[in-house]
Amino acid sequence: MNSNHPIYLGVMSGTSLDGVDVVAFTPHNNALIAAHSVDFSTDLRNKTLVLQQASNNELHHAQLVSNELADLYARAINEIIAQANLDKNHIQAVGVHGQTIRHRPDLGYTVQLNQPARIAEQTGLNVVSDFRARDIAAGGQGAPLVPAFHDALWRDAAHNRVALNIGGFANISVLNVNEPTFGFDTGPGNVLMDAWIQLNRGVNYDQNGDWAASGTIHDGLLNAFWADAFFHQPHPKSTGRDFFNIDWLQTHLKGFNAIKPADVQATLCALTVRSIAAEINRASPNAAQIIVCGGGAFNLCLLNALKAALPNADIQTANAYGITPQSVEAAAFAWLAARTINHLSGNLPAVTGAAGERILGSVTFAG
Repeated sequence: MNSNHPIYLGVMSGTSLDGVDVVAFTPHNNALIAAHSVDFSTDLRNKTLVLQQASNNELHHAQLVSNELADLYARAINEIIAQANLDKNHIQAVGVHGQTIRHRPDLGYTVQLNQPARIAEQTGLNVVSDFRARDIAAGGQGAPLVPAFHDALWRDAAHNRVALNIGGFANISVLNVNEPTFGFDTGPGNVLMDAWIQLNRGVNYDQNGDWAASGTIHDGLLNAFWADAFFHQPHPKSTGRDFFNIDWLQTHLKGFNAIKPADVQATLCALTVRSIAAEINRASPNAAQIIVCGGGAFNLCLLNALKAALPNADIQTANAYGITPQSVEAAAFAWLAARTINHLSGNLPAVTGAAGERILGSVTFAG
């Protein structure tokens, strides 16, 4: 498939560590040309999870995992080019976010595993990477970066909208009429539910939210979770596995040993819903439409609970707006890559808290 307009590719592997999503996108008209996904192997997922925590010889292991990830990214890129019959001469660049293993804007750094030079060698394409670092250098959180894309894609002149991304973590983009776009992380999305079901059932995620739906929410445990200071901080704010992880969960479970595992899962789902609903009610209490993207869009237990918590909003997945939920973040990094290549800013200071708009990312040229 060919396009009369420049094509950009976007690659994303999120905090859920389930696989790589790659899209072909034309920023000229914000059109999705093609989408493709490649699963993580169990081995790669486990090695990446280990690097979320300090470990012996971790610098060496991080470089090896970066190479494996880059090879997987390159494979996904080459596959979508072949499957969609894309003309490489029309592809200006590919935006590759990389895999976050540390995110500490409070200390002035963020780490994404990636090897853009390796990707450029294997694909013959210009690669834009390291999107977060410039925003952090300008005093920002470095995340979320997707709200600028949500604004370009979904802003409506007549209705307040919220774009809700639920991956390992959840974040919102607030698109209120006649107001600047802003957004922030609301807290855990799937990350704690994934960790808990992995620990108890040996699977990577709760398909459809069925296990959570089989349990009963424990109000005392939910209130203990909710007491964490993160949920009550003003925005801008961002978070990651450095903070919300299995250790955080185990600490909060102390004193609640009698609760059934399925009830813990139901309560974790309720925590995700409560944190999202509370922030939407604060940021856009009259939101007419909420557009859900990310893997959480497929968790029916979570979606149904969100609809009950926010009854006045029309809650639909991104499918209703012309793009599959799983493709939105990858498309955002295609769009951000286009901004970088064209010397345009990619951050929103109202979202990240940076001192101003900045051109994001570093470019590795194929030539």
